[in-house]
Amino acid sequence: MESKKNSDNVTQIRRVTWIGIVVNLGLAMVKFIVGFLGSSQAVIADAVHSISDISTDFAVLFGVKYWSAPPDEDHPYGHRRIEALITAVIGLALLIVAFVLGYKSLTTIRDDHIGQTAWIAILGPSLSIVSKEILYRWTVKIGYRVKSSAVVANAWHHRSDALSSVPALIAVAASATNAKWAFVDHIGALIISIFILKVSWDIVRPSLSELIDRGASTKDHHIIKKIAKNVHGVKGVHAIRTRKFGSNLHVDLHILVDAEVSVRLGHNISEEVKSELIGKGPNVLDVVVHLEPFEIKK
Repeated sequence: MESKKNSDNVTQIRRVTWIGIVVNLGLAMVKFIVGFLGSSQAVIADAVHSISDISTDFAVLFGVKYWSAPPDEDHPYGHRRIEALITAVIGLALLIVAFVLGYKSLTTIRDDHIGQTAWIAILGPSLSIVSKEILYRWTVKIGYRVKSSAVVANAWHHRSDALSSVPALIAVAASATNAKWAFVDHIGALIISIFILKVSWDIVRPSLSELIDRGASTKDHHIIKKIAKNVHGVKGVHAIRTRKFGSNLHVDLHILVDAEVSVRLGHNISEEVKSELIGKGPNVLDVVVHLEPFEIKK
């Protein structure tokens, strides 16, 4: 059952990613053509951005084959760290896009703009904004459904492309109306670069935390302790350790039980603790329970 669910998740990820590749290729071609015909450097630059998005799509396609693989002898905890690595790479790609966009807007804001853009150039960024926003919504929905941080990160890359098309759209409209108004492109690009910078940090931060083995949040830690303590026969819980693997948690904890209970009963209590945590805990995938005798201190 679990294997079928994993296979279905991989199929959904591949489908939406391949569609993203096709959309990015189509948009890049349209932007190059209308940018050339309409004499718009902003639209041509936006076409280059669409092509760069394809690299993150292929990163997801390449990575899902490996991070979805079941645990093996060399990787007893599975391969989900590969997803964290790819998520971080996508976040860093967004970070680079933000810096390049912001730097370019600041360094060229005083440049003279000679010539007037034709209205046909507005077709490229208009199509990009609509199609990439639709693709973002679809991709992020699937990302949350299959609990994949890499797919969610790639969805935000789609939205960054839609947002980066906004200054190109404004620049075309402004320049086509009056060549002196082309400077608004730089102001819009700077604002959007700050937004993309914030999004990239929100993507990179949790991925890096996972790669350096940061445990569950304080809130999740308390939830885990409460669930374990509510199991009948558990007198106390301590030494809780957690490790994140993708959206899942591996938990290691010690429980205190009556010192006089049999080994069989103690084992049954620990199995119930494991079952309760996997069923009710915060995305708990596996649990290791250590038994200790509970003794009243005199």
